Amino acid sequence: MKKLILVTSPPGCGKTYVSKQLAKALKHVVYLDKDTLIPLSKQIFAAAGEEYNRSSPFFEEYIRDYEYETIVDLALEALEYDDIVLINAPFREEIRDETYIQNLKNRLKEKNASLVVIWVETTIEVSKQRMIARNSDRDTWKLANWDEYIARENFDIPVTLDDPAVIDDLLIFKNSSDEEFNESLRRIVDILEETTYSADPS
Repeated sequence: MKKLILVTSPPGCGKTYVSKQLAKALKHVVYLDKDTLIPLSKQIFAAAGEEYNRSSPFFEEYIRDYEYETIVDLALEALEYDDIVLINAPFREEIRDETYIQNLKNRLKEKNASLVVIWVETTIEVSKQRMIARNSDRDTWKLANWDEYIARENFDIPVTLDDPAVIDDLLIFKNSSDEEFNESLRRIVDILEETTYSADPS
């Protein structure tokens, strides 16, 4: 069965690296990164005369949801042409919204596809160090207001997504060390290949 994979986590957990390595390891996959839309979003800030701040109320009201809507629409279109589409994006609110998830599953069902959420799990300290190391302007506010940022960010695994009867609806990718990364990559690629192609040897 075709799959839409959402690789999710709070910022700084290694989503992008994990996403790219998964995409390289899997067959017949389209890779999409929501950050590709950032240049367009920056133009919205500029046109509105607003300071560029992806943690601001302006971003939340006028930009955020449209980025997600756009990347999901691109993914659904891509599923017409390949077996797996993988989106690298936090989906912070969406994966904890049962209505959103059910609506997405219904849209996928029309394409004979299923939803897989891969949660990238790291410690908060590892997340902070990675954020410092990548030195991105999208993290400036977060690092300058770390306590406030952490208070509103949810590092808990979204366990409500897990149906015990489904092997690949929620997969945990542990990523606090190289050893964890290597083990998680092998395990998750094996699961995804089995559930995508077990009935299709090609």
